[in-house]
This record gives sequence, structure tokens and C-alpha cells, in this order.
Amino acid sequence: MEMGERDQVMPEGQWKFNGEVTAVFDDMLARSIPQYEVMREAVFQAGRRFQQDNTDIVDLGCSRGEAVAPFINEFGAHNTYWLCEVSEPMLAAATKRFQGYVDASIVKLRSEDLREWFPPTRASVILSVLTLMFVPIERRQRLIQDAYNHLVSGGAFVIVEKVLGSTAQMDQMMVDLYYDQKRRNGYTEDQIERKRLSLQGVLVPVTAAWNEELLRMAGFREVDCFWRWMNFAAWLAIK
Repeated sequence: MEMGERDQVMPEGQWKFNGEVTAVFDDMLARSIPQYEVMREAVFQAGRRFQQDNTDIVDLGCSRGEAVAPFINEFGAHNTYWLCEVSEPMLAAATKRFQGYVDASIVKLRSEDLREWFPPTRASVILSVLTLMFVPIERRQRLIQDAYNHLVSGGAFVIVEKVLGSTAQMDQMMVDLYYDQKRRNGYTEDQIERKRLSLQGVLVPVTAAWNEELLRMAGFREVDCFWRWMNFAAWLAIK
């Protein structure tokens, strides 16, 4: 798919993770999220230190499987991998990507609503990369609590979120810089505005401090931010 074709995959209404978005999703993230490759590598390097053999590794909102792929490549059959994704096109893409591991029952894929369900796991690593922000605010504490409850002692919950600035002025500055980055990556003013409107009410970020408070309220004994660029941040929470 050429650059022009990718640019045409822009929302007309409310944002949906449909087949068109699935086909260009990794490229879309790379062009939309500053330091994207740095973030991906940091998530893996932080999370891999907490991997324990004969436990599960969980990816909440796995999309096409980009976050969990390096864990599968490195640890293979030492773990079982639960990939959870409510979007059927995304789940189909992840199934195709890991088909051999699926056939061997090393990778398990589930299409479930995380607001109501959590995989029956005993996990050493749980990933939530750009997922919580799509969960209604009133359901996030429950999901984080479920993650805590399904981790073994010494296990880690790794989350990446888009966040609000701590004040309106700081938030506006970070949004402005973020849009400048998107313009440099080839997005037009119309595309930026259509994307913003499509995500209203679908993607609902909160402040970094609020995310950290949710993690601590769930019982995590150590919580620290290990990557941040303006209004994107990643945390490691240890049980």
C-alpha cells in the first residue's frame, strides 16, 4: 500500500478498528506516535526482565500483536500467551501472524470485552499498550485490579497511555507539539481534524498522576514511568 492509499484510510464518523484500519495499523501508529520504535523496544526490554517460565504473558488489546511478538520470539514455549482483542479484523490478523503458535496451543486468542471479562491466567507479564484509554473511565479500576489479581508475585503490568497535561496550559502545549509532529509525518490539517473528531468520546485520556493512582489503588507496590514523550507515557507496575 502506497503512502497516498494509507492517507485515504481516515475516519468519516466515530473511530472503529475495522478492516481498513487493521491493514495499515502499524504504519498509522508509527506515523502518529513520537518515538514509536523507542517505545516498543522500551516496553519489551522493561517487561522481559519480569518474565517467569511456566507462567502466562497477556496482551490486553493486542491489535495485530506487535507488543507481544518479541516476547513470543524470545521465550517461545516457556510461556503461554493470551492475546485479547475485541476487534475481529485485528484478531484475525494476529491469528494469521501467530498461526503456528496457535496450532500448538502456545498462543491463545480471545475476542472478549475486557470491561466484563479477564483471561483466566497466572501471569508474570501483562501488557496494556494504548488500550486503557479506550476503556470507559468508570471501568478502568476494575480492569487494573483484574490485572493485579492475575499476576504472580514479582510479576509486572506494563502500560502505555496517551495522557492529559497536568494543567490546561500544559496540555495545550503538548497537543500542539504532537500535532506538529503529525504534520512533519505527512498528515494534513484535514486529516488531523477528522481523526481528532472521530476519537471524541472513544479515546478518553486522563493525567499521568491519575493513571499512577489507579495502579497504586489496585495494590501495585512499585509504580514508575519509564518512557514519556509529551502526551504519551509508559509505566511499569510491579506486584
